[in-house]
Amino acid sequence: QVHVVESGGGLVQAGGSLRLSCAASGRTFSSYAMGWFRQAPGKEREFVAAINWSGGDTYYADSVKGRFTISGDNAVNTVYLQMNSLRPEDTAVYFCAATRLSWTVLTTTGGYDYWGQGTQVTVSS
Repeated sequence: QVHVVESGGGLVQAGGSLRLSCAASGRTFSSYAMGWFRQAPGKEREFVAAINWSGGDTYYADSVKGRFTISGDNAVNTVYLQMNSLRPEDTAVYFCAATRLSWTVLTTTGGYDYWGQGTQVTVSS
């Protein structure tokens, strides 16, 4: 069992930055690949970014490419999502997820085994 807990959300003006953190506990963190998803009110949960266990492979949704960066630190069992140049359309609850398919970068929710409770990100115009 792996527990993931997100933090770092908040209210920011358009053009600003936030860094989300995802702390994982349980089995060896490096045995998992990690992903970030988001869900806005009335919309389906959508993929944002993913990273495999070694950190060698990352993948981003087109909507965030060039603005968001996913990274991981196995020493502290934490994955980060650095979000720059934020836009009002980035407003959503952001979720962190872990998959036992550690070598992959998955973009679909069904591939992930463990989910956090989410953290709210609100971008004002």
